[in-house]
Amino acid sequence: MMNYNFISTHKAGHAFYLTLDREAKRNAFTPTTVNEVAHALQQAQDDDEVKLLVLQANGPVFCAGMDLKTYQDPSLDTINPQIESKAISLGEVFDQFNKPSVAILDGDVIAGGFLYILGCNYVLAKKEVNFRLPEVSLGIFPFQVMASMLRVMSEKKVLQLCMDPSAFGVEKAIELGLVDGVKSDAEIDEFIASFADKSVFALEAGIEAIKAIRNLGSKDQYAYLLSRLGALKDRTEVKDQIKAELRNKS
Repeated sequence: MMNYNFISTHKAGHAFYLTLDREAKRNAFTPTTVNEVAHALQQAQDDDEVKLLVLQANGPVFCAGMDLKTYQDPSLDTINPQIESKAISLGEVFDQFNKPSVAILDGDVIAGGFLYILGCNYVLAKKEVNFRLPEVSLGIFPFQVMASMLRVMSEKKVLQLCMDPSAFGVEKAIELGLVDGVKSDAEIDEFIASFADKSVFALEAGIEAIKAIRNLGSKDQYAYLLSRLGALKDRTEVKDQIKAELRNKS
């Protein structure tokens, strides 16, 4: 595995674990952090053994958002010489990842930290976790978070949330669709294990397809999806599985 400055990664069976590891700065992200996350996600994307990304964080705060000082003065960042540095947003990084992902929240999510959880297909939290978008009280606005939120909730709800800097808990986060549930460690382990027997190619194809049809008309959507289904059915392992199912039923 690559040596990263602000994150750590490891693989356990079918799961790829990405841990935010800048506890002293409440896991606030810098441009280098974003590039490290992008690099790690590409490793997970290219590995056919990986069926699930598990995103977690060290420390009492999952992520406090963007490191404003570093973004204002890039010389404060710690460049990783092993990774090509690109100007890319965290939301874009996750939007380019096409495998299932789950964020495990043991700590609070603040400001741009929402981009991590909005980029994941599942978000499981401990009941003590709080959420907050403080940008308007600083004279700025959570523009990138707003764009990602529009895929989860209505425009009206998005604006209301972005204009309210007060904290809210897990129950409201579940109501808004930001969190999918409160789970114990054992339940989280069981959830991760549930992906072991799933086809990585089918999972990836489904995620790619739902993104591809966002801007297609109804007729074009069905044509595109039919072509993707045909491509999956042409895979040797799928043909073998279908034959086995037919034999079992005969």
